[in-house]
Amino acid sequence: MEIRLDLIGIIAADIAESLRFYRLLGIDIAEPASGDDHVESMLPNGLRIAWDSLELMKQLDPDWVKPQGHRIGLAFLCDGPAGVDETFNKIVQAGFTAKRAPWDAFWGQRYALVTDPDGNVIDLFAPLA
Repeated sequence: MEIRLDLIGIIAADIAESLRFYRLLGIDIAEPASGDDHVESMLPNGLRIAWDSLELMKQLDPDWVKPQGHRIGLAFLCDGPAGVDETFNKIVQAGFTAKRAPWDAFWGQRYALVTDPDGNVIDLFAPLA
């Protein structure tokens, strides 16, 4: 029996705004049809990423409630330390929230934190050397 991670799902209050955010991180996402409750994209490594509306989640799981806190992290590897700074600035200039400006972390990476439209903290990083 083979098991592998195939899809990362993001529950979005506003799918269009969430797609705008993740496009800034380099994810190639086709424009969804108006009113789509589910959108997905294949990443270059074969992993799929998907966005589901709150309404769809409540149809799938009538007891679903918005979680509190952060229970899973997404980290995006940038093209060098300058790439972290550039990506961070691009996201903030597009009107999204900065959680922590880029810094040189003690573990040897350039690191920054931004927040997607649904409050998920997204890590941006690259090796310093």
